[in-house]
Amino acid sequence: MKKKFQNYLFIVFGWLFVILGIIGIILPILPTTPFLIAALAFFSKSSPKFHQMLLNNAWFGRVLKQWEDKKILSRQIKYKVSFLIIITFSISTVIFYNKIQLWLISIAIVLLFFIWRIKEEPLMTKNSTKTSSNETS
Repeated sequence: MKKKFQNYLFIVFGWLFVILGIIGIILPILPTTPFLIAALAFFSKSSPKFHQMLLNNAWFGRVLKQWEDKKILSRQIKYKVSFLIIITFSISTVIFYNKIQLWLISIAIVLLFFIWRIKEEPLMTKNSTKTSSNETS
């Protein structure tokens, strides 16, 4: 009974974080990716079906798979996320002129700092490809 309740609770939390992630796509103040990563974690403990649904999503499934497997993000994703943070927070600071501008700028800086601290997938160069192919021969 306790396990079943925990399972339902994790599913509810998973969907809550999915909803917050979707809201984060629309509202620049909420980040999307951390909420979806949290949803992925809850679904991994409670619902293989919903877990797989997130991993197979056309928009963010690849990023979530990369995160789940290796705890890394590609540099391309970091550039996209940084661009979106800068654009959306810039728009927000114009809209909320003199109200919460300092907070928005601070949040944007913190988000950018943490995004760029995440490990990146190693870049494949021609030399590393030749070296690895020579080692296998």
